[in-house]
Amino acid sequence: MVCALGAAICFGTATVLQAVAARQALGTGPGGEAALLLRALRQWRYLAGLALDGLGFVFQVAALRSIPIYAVGAALASSLAVTAVVAARLLRVRLTGLEWGAVGVVCAGLAMLGLAAGPEGDRTGSTTLRYAMLGTAVVVLLLGLVGGKLSGRRRALLLGLGAGFGFGVVEVSVRLIDSLHPSALLTNPATYALLLGGGAAFLLLTTALQQGSVTTATAGMVIGETVGPAAVGVVWLGDHTREGLAWLAVLGFAVAVAGALTLARFGEAPEETA
Repeated sequence: MVCALGAAICFGTATVLQAVAARQALGTGPGGEAALLLRALRQWRYLAGLALDGLGFVFQVAALRSIPIYAVGAALASSLAVTAVVAARLLRVRLTGLEWGAVGVVCAGLAMLGLAAGPEGDRTGSTTLRYAMLGTAVVVLLLGLVGGKLSGRRRALLLGLGAGFGFGVVEVSVRLIDSLHPSALLTNPATYALLLGGGAAFLLLTTALQQGSVTTATAGMVIGETVGPAAVGVVWLGDHTREGLAWLAVLGFAVAVAGALTLARFGEAPEETA
């Protein structure tokens, strides 16, 4: 659970650092997206954000190998609370009373999950499940094609959901990789599902945030990356709770996700307060 929370802190902080760097790069010269990215890469904040993203992924993998997927998914969704708090500090963004309350709700939900979560399930997953994850990753790409033709909130919601499903594929696929030997990795469908699902999710989320409602896209992503993977972990991988604390895990999961949805506007760090 400490690793899962570490991943959330890394991802949430990286969002703000990269947003600050991107805005500074935007104000230092003209050019398209490629030129903007090159200028951002020359700033320490952007590089620090990338390093935090990498460290967060390591923490995420470690957590997924130790505790149930439902606990990791809820913890990753809580990165929105981290982004909100860091943005309030670095960007002087004004949080409403409801949003401060949502930060507290997320923390309470994670505390309940930490108390209730048992060890990860003892099932390794079937070959059928591995191919199902690969098929889901392909479907995520198709959702991107369909969502790109829509407009408004429907576009943002569909692309956000697709990104959430892609990140969910990554969560489940980590559990389905039982050997890091090169020959085993190359013959495991879960390896390709992880790479394809992660890449597709990043692409869809970036598109959704650039050309749609941040709140709608992020809400879709939170739902997609928490509910489905949690169900897969419980039903097919044997994830469970501590004896007699299933009700606390369900309550904590629901509370943490609800709090994250309230903070959905922080899927992309908001503008600095004038």
